[in-house]
Amino acid sequence: MNRVAALITFLTFMVLSEAQHEPGFCSFYEECGRNPSVGGALLPPIVCPILDRGEGNTFACCSMKQLFSLEMSLTLSKALLVRCPSCAENFAHLHCINTCSPDQSQTVKVTKVMNVTKLNTTKEAVVGYQAFLSTSFADVSFQSCKRVRIPATGGFAIATMCGRYGAKLCTPQRDSSNGLAPLDIDFQLVPPGVTEGLPAGVIPYAGRALRCNETTPSGGQDCSCQDCQESCPRMPPLNLPPGPFRLLGTDGFLVIAILLLCLLLFSFIFYLAVAYLVRSKKRKDEEKGKRKGKGKDQNSNDVNQRLIDPSEVTCAEKNSLAAQAFLSLQFRYWGTLMATYPLTVLLLAALVTAVFSVGLKDIELTTDPVELWSAPNSRARQEKEFHDTFFDPFFRTNQLILTAPGRKGHIYDSLLFGKQNFSGIISKDLIIELMELQSRIQNIEFWSEDLNRTASLKDVCFAPLNPSNSSLADCAVNSLPQYFQNSLDNLNAKANMTELGVTKEVDWRDHLIYCLGSPLSFKDITALGLSCMADYGAPVFSFLAVGGYENDDLTNAEALVMTFSLNNYARTNTKFKVAMQWETEFLKIVQDYQKSPSANFTFAYMAERSLEDEINRTTAEDIPIFMISYAVIFVYIAVALGEYSSLKRILVDSKFLVGLGGILVVGCSVLSSMGFYSWIGVPSSLIILQVVPFLVLAVGADNIFIFVLEYQRDVRMPGEKREEHIGRVLGNVAPSMLLCSLSESICFLLAVKTFALYAAFAVLMDFVLQMTAFVALLSLDARRQDRNRCELVCCVTVSTKRPNKPNEGFLLPLMRKYYAPVLLHNFTRFIVMVVFISMLCGSVYLVFNVTVGLDQELAMPQGSYMLDYFKYLYKYFEVGVPVYFVTKKGFDFTAVKGMNGVCSSVGCDQFSLTQKIQYATNHPELSYLGIPSNSWVDDFIDWLNPGSKCCRLYAFGPNAGKFCPASESAFRCPKKCMSTPPDGVLRPTKEEFNRFLPDFLGNRPDLHCPKGGLGAYDKAVVMDEKGEIIASRFMAYHTPLTNSQEFTAALQMSRELAHNITMSMREIEGTSPDFEAVGISVEFVSHMTRSFALSTKPTHVERAKEATANMGSAVFAGVAMTNLPGILVLAFAKAQLIQIFFFRLNLVITLLGMAHGLIFLPVLLSYFGPGVNKAVLLQLQQDKAKAARELEMRNNMRRIYDNLSFEDSEIKKDASSPSQIEENQKEEKIDSF
Repeated sequence: MNRVAALITFLTFMVLSEAQHEPGFCSFYEECGRNPSVGGALLPPIVCPILDRGEGNTFACCSMKQLFSLEMSLTLSKALLVRCPSCAENFAHLHCINTCSPDQSQTVKVTKVMNVTKLNTTKEAVVGYQAFLSTSFADVSFQSCKRVRIPATGGFAIATMCGRYGAKLCTPQRDSSNGLAPLDIDFQLVPPGVTEGLPAGVIPYAGRALRCNETTPSGGQDCSCQDCQESCPRMPPLNLPPGPFRLLGTDGFLVIAILLLCLLLFSFIFYLAVAYLVRSKKRKDEEKGKRKGKGKDQNSNDVNQRLIDPSEVTCAEKNSLAAQAFLSLQFRYWGTLMATYPLTVLLLAALVTAVFSVGLKDIELTTDPVELWSAPNSRARQEKEFHDTFFDPFFRTNQLILTAPGRKGHIYDSLLFGKQNFSGIISKDLIIELMELQSRIQNIEFWSEDLNRTASLKDVCFAPLNPSNSSLADCAVNSLPQYFQNSLDNLNAKANMTELGVTKEVDWRDHLIYCLGSPLSFKDITALGLSCMADYGAPVFSFLAVGGYENDDLTNAEALVMTFSLNNYARTNTKFKVAMQWETEFLKIVQDYQKSPSANFTFAYMAERSLEDEINRTTAEDIPIFMISYAVIFVYIAVALGEYSSLKRILVDSKFLVGLGGILVVGCSVLSSMGFYSWIGVPSSLIILQVVPFLVLAVGADNIFIFVLEYQRDVRMPGEKREEHIGRVLGNVAPSMLLCSLSESICFLLAVKTFALYAAFAVLMDFVLQMTAFVALLSLDARRQDRNRCELVCCVTVSTKRPNKPNEGFLLPLMRKYYAPVLLHNFTRFIVMVVFISMLCGSVYLVFNVTVGLDQELAMPQGSYMLDYFKYLYKYFEVGVPVYFVTKKGFDFTAVKGMNGVCSSVGCDQFSLTQKIQYATNHPELSYLGIPSNSWVDDFIDWLNPGSKCCRLYAFGPNAGKFCPASESAFRCPKKCMSTPPDGVLRPTKEEFNRFLPDFLGNRPDLHCPKGGLGAYDKAVVMDEKGEIIASRFMAYHTPLTNSQEFTAALQMSRELAHNITMSMREIEGTSPDFEAVGISVEFVSHMTRSFALSTKPTHVERAKEATANMGSAVFAGVAMTNLPGILVLAFAKAQLIQIFFFRLNLVITLLGMAHGLIFLPVLLSYFGPGVNKAVLLQLQQDKAKAARELEMRNNMRRIYDNLSFEDSEIKKDASSPSQIEENQKEEKIDSF
């Protein structure tokens, strides 16, 4: 069994050095002084009712003085084990038998004695003995204590008491000690009935031990489920998460995608067959002359176009034509007006932009990652704000994870622990090097302008046990050197030690092995006698010191971990800047050390500010990449918009200034958007500064191309002014531009709020400036071009005149003669439909396999030290992030039912808050919870227990009746805060709860009272001015999480658990009912579709050809070829977010959008597009008829004029006659007509 050793301080006097092993004989008796190597009493009082045989019949091998010392020396065990009465009873039972049994000699054999001098008298004292126990008693006793928890840490009490093996490896058979016992007790476990090897007369003790689910003779109840597996209720079967969707024994989504593909292909082929039959019937009808004048069918069969009767036009077609006509007319008037007064328009546009841009003086750039990536109204954000409002924000972490690859390990043959593997990094020289680095960091000093003095770590460090007046020694620094209290002397300490007759030297390795297994120990079991506690007074758990180990082989770890914790101040607090300064100095030291050739570590590191710093750094470093991208787009626009009719007119027909104007329009729209939102207080970020201009340029360049190319391809009508020409062209294309801009703005508004607001306003402002400033700029450029003036040197003119014909460039003829006919060939159309239907079904399948999430390392630039840190963190760190279960106002913790609904010790509800969290940790693969939550309620109840020294009252003096800490003597503080309850279930009254809770939260834990709440719980409970608890938290730990999917799943499971707990706690009497435990591919489609809809060609195929040739060329030049060069430049950005979401994703979207807009859409429209708008046809027919009538009238008038002119020439021969005068008057009237 474990040498869980009664921490008995006093030695016993040897009365029978040759004691015989027979009933009624003692092996030792009475006290003869203190063991000089042992401190004071450590365990709470305990009595030995197991030996009570009634008055006159009770005998014991210990005096009353000795019994009182035993009672006083068992404080620590009672404080740790009192939450499970049967375990505490068994522990006392064991040591009562060893110390006071009247048949002591039958179960104890003295193995070691020493001379002790007291009052000038030398006596022989027992310092070591063997205790013989039956395995039946030992096994049951061990099992009763095996699962007893320490609520503050979530660990097991047995880990502290078992010693070298820790909780996982501790068994009843393993000889172990926790290093605090003054006697060397060697437990010999003997199976029942075995006598071989036993000393003569020895009978192993085989008394009855209590199981953890049994009540104690003194009235203590059975242990709770959290401390005793046997006490747990029968749990319903787990609702396992649904497995992958399967059909026919394979991936269900794949089967559905294949079935959908077959269905769509069959439907398409069936449609073609029906269309062929219909076409054949029409052909036969035409041959018979039955269907003359009814136009073309949908499959390009040539027949005569019939006339449209007004009664055939539907209301929808009328409305569509009316809307188109209205918008075209308004934009025509608008464009003419803008082109007529270009300088005035440009001045007003600049003025409006300047007014908006003035708001930039108040711009607020967001750099906090939380503000950048989480919506203010999101549940996670609200939960964090609640936590940070009532509790301090989680402390700032500054951490190093160090490795030493290539160093050979060694095997250490320990006297106490046997052969142990030590990895290459667990070596003395590296520990010393780490200690020196830690010391350099701890001693950081710098001048603080905010404090107006020299600042250091103690000004900002997290000091859990001395938060009000911290020194450097109080700062929480967790590392392996802390097991030696950062002392080189402790690390170099050596001592000879004898164990089972073998004497051997013990050193730092023995101490380290012990502390890694028992980090809560104040004294190891070696002859060194060193503490495992850190210099700031708290334990350093193994996962905070080492990493990269398997199966708890801690000394074979691959990494060391060093963590400096700082207080996390609000950004408005002056100490926030001090903390940021300290972290800057921390990074300087670490980075200098990393560059040092003398460094023997390979490591990764981070500071709390690192994430924010790296995001800002990469954003600033990628600005030149974006500027190059803008320049490439500008050069392309300037070159592509030129007409280039002849070599001599290159500088006349180029469009550099127009291209620059388009870029400036984008810039002004972005400045206006940022200035406007700065006026109204919406914060921005460096990411918005980068991305919004790029997106606005990408989605707005197509409007520039469509407008300019349409102007170049259109011929100015006779007598039409330049301004009217521009207005007419704008009237033709502006409705399509408006549709596109509105669609994009609406899409942006559905995205991340702040980014969407900036992008949507910028896109709309870009459209407004295009309709005003860019039209004016094009008017000025057209005036220059009409005057044959060079673009860059306006005073120079060329003699070559501009051709009076439309400039189609090279793309329009290419599209019209080659691309559209090939694409819309019957065979090509069929292949295109099959390919894109297959792509659709493949996408349907893949969309169900998309993993949603954003790993935090993607926010870092390539080459960032944070990428190395994340890699080390996921590889070596052995515990996940903490998770808080927070209660809000409305729950009565002071009521017995309230305490029972939260706690997890004896007498608590089996489905309490902490117990449900415990149940969840039993299934970490589903809950993602690895370590149960701490519980201030449990530790508060244990702290109040009169069996410990934790809560006592001063008996006299100025503090009489007030709380007395455990460090005070029993003489000054004899009275307990509470009396022992008859049923063993201690619950304070409301008055006692409110009276002693502040004392508990302010009590610093120590050897005498490890249950003090200072450090662990002082910030976990928030009370209002009336003393009512308005918020409290219970902290657990997740299992190690490595990607955003796991983080999201863990958060979801925690919320489900919190909701379940909330519903249960609302059922507790006195609980308040409201209590809680807490797209850019539209340009490729819109222009093309509108062009098809307005086409009046008689067949679908011809309309698709016209739309592809006319609008497809402009879309290709203005959208695809504008986006692609700028996107390709982003491949050189350092930020992974830019590379993935703005290079790769935008590139794929652009290519797929181009394929769908320029390949699939024309083919789709040729098959399934809407018919010709009859209202448009009727309007064209009416316009043609009107034009024919006007032409006929003009011809008739010309004939009349010619006749009158002939008669006039005859009359002039006799101009003086009255008849001649009369004819002249007629001519004047006709001329006036």
